[in-house]
Amino acid sequence: MAAEGGGKETNEIKTQFTTREGVYKLLTHSEYSRPNRVPFNSQGSNPVRVSFVNVNDQSGNGDRICFNVGRELYFYIYKGVRKAADLSKPIDKRLYKGTQPTCHDFNPLTATAESVSLLVGFSAGQVQLIDPIKKETSKLFNEERLIDKSRVTCVRWVPGSESLFLVAHSSGSMYLYNVENTCGTAAPHYQLLKQGDNYAVHTCKSKSGRNPLLRWTVGDGALNEFAFSPDGKFLACASQDGYLRVFGFDAAELHGTMKSYFGGLLCVCWSPDGRYIVAGGEDDLVTVWSFSDCRVIARGHGHKSWVSVVAFDHCTASVEDGIDGEPPAEFSGSDEDFYEHIHFSAGRDRANSTHSRLSKRNSTDSRPVSVTYRFGSVGQDTQLCLWDLSEDILFPHLPLSRTRTHTNVMNAASPPATAANIIFTSGTNGKDSVSNSSTGGNTPNSLPGTLPRSNSLPQSSIPAGGSGGGGSTPNSHTGSSSSSSSTAAPTKGGGSGSILDSALIAAGVGKFATLSLHEARKERSEKEHKRMLSAGHIGSKSGDKLSQLGASRAAGTKGDNAKTLGTALCPRMEDVPLLEPLVCKKIAHERLTVLIFLEDCLVTACQEGFVCTWARPGKVGLLSSQNNPANSPSGTVV
Repeated sequence: MAAEGGGKETNEIKTQFTTREGVYKLLTHSEYSRPNRVPFNSQGSNPVRVSFVNVNDQSGNGDRICFNVGRELYFYIYKGVRKAADLSKPIDKRLYKGTQPTCHDFNPLTATAESVSLLVGFSAGQVQLIDPIKKETSKLFNEERLIDKSRVTCVRWVPGSESLFLVAHSSGSMYLYNVENTCGTAAPHYQLLKQGDNYAVHTCKSKSGRNPLLRWTVGDGALNEFAFSPDGKFLACASQDGYLRVFGFDAAELHGTMKSYFGGLLCVCWSPDGRYIVAGGEDDLVTVWSFSDCRVIARGHGHKSWVSVVAFDHCTASVEDGIDGEPPAEFSGSDEDFYEHIHFSAGRDRANSTHSRLSKRNSTDSRPVSVTYRFGSVGQDTQLCLWDLSEDILFPHLPLSRTRTHTNVMNAASPPATAANIIFTSGTNGKDSVSNSSTGGNTPNSLPGTLPRSNSLPQSSIPAGGSGGGGSTPNSHTGSSSSSSSTAAPTKGGGSGSILDSALIAAGVGKFATLSLHEARKERSEKEHKRMLSAGHIGSKSGDKLSQLGASRAAGTKGDNAKTLGTALCPRMEDVPLLEPLVCKKIAHERLTVLIFLEDCLVTACQEGFVCTWARPGKVGLLSSQNNPANSPSGTVV
């Protein structure tokens, strides 16, 4: 629900906001919704979700959009910043009875102007494969609900596959399907393939190929969202028990874990190069986790309620080269002078191109390179936050920028906090690693002044760290963490073989490359669900109070929060840098459920069923029908 308080100015809905790249503007004529544009009564309904696909239409208008509102599912040509939306002509519209669509995903590999493959998950547990261009329904999976009766929370095509897809349920289980297989007329029987710390993987026992190929049971409570890494080899899962678990998808080995400050994790995403994962949830925070070091490197506080979506902006990644060891010039707000924009097409190549270009810039020469990641978040407080993850956060031991400006949204009375002593070392074969050198009872070294903030205008450069030689790049997945990392878990001996082989070969599909992975520390999880509990203004002192509150509420139970707080799984608030939002604006009347970054714009959606397009700086002039009063929307975003 919308967060009240703070006066009129705080509750005014914004139609534009400014970053150093320029002004982002809401295009009211590019708003997509139900054709009648009437706000949807969202009480008791599932979240509005949005999916995009590009069909490579020769007319140059190849983007297609799908969104669900209540029991309805719509499929339109998405005109973005180019032309006003025509809601009177959906390509396809479906109304479901007895169940509601909860999530959906296009397969970019098979999309053409004549046909697309769209998976739709439902509140009763079924998954439907439809073609909204041909207006056909290909298959219905879990039709009799023999596989799982709980709500589908997330559905994704397996990257690089035309036939495999993964489905998560609120039961805490994930299922791997093949579109070519049937689901059978009886409940499936399973055989254990792999078991680890609070997760297990089973294969379906069947003489002939049937769905599901595999069943994953992960954590306690619902599995709220999962996301594949850009290279498709790893899987990050956000669960209601508050744990982020990262698996090697092929070998089903646990690579690392992270625990929320409190409450469940609701959303997760990967950086374009696969080096970092951001998760959000019921602690009102966004948490940045390093893939290679398996540890929390920063938290961001700007939301006043649960964080529902996090996403990286692939097109606003800054890569700067220093000259002769000098730090890069300060940002002045000009895209062309300081930003290398990375443009993408639909599909798996999009993420891989980012990964390779960032890697290339980091490894081709020994000059210092500075990388700034941009990511965003939206939440139930109806606010959009944008965050910059800069090098003074990623490597806080390095010299900070010469001048700094802060947009301080935190409690001004919060005392300066400290962070663990982080050492950037050059490992074997030229691989850089970050390790935490504070062990035993050593006192963590204080950072200069206050904690580093993410949104200072100038950014510091990255020294080469002695890694100028060698062909390895710090962005690439190595499959194992540095042995010096304090959070690296021991490797599982003999665990490099693929457990998918038996299931995939039986189903007649190719197997994935096998990976050598790690398992995480053994920390028991607990279903501690604090509904609508806001972290408020968290200072370094209030973190202890919250931990005491969590511990007292867990009295008589496992007390998992008290056990994990202060450990590598869940550092205290004062032990990691606290990010401030670059932008924090109220943009809707109802809770926000969608945030997607596209080349010319970013897209948000709220629970009232309005899908809004925000033009990037310099892109607003492309809309040809901006002044046409006939298309004026009657929605709530003005």
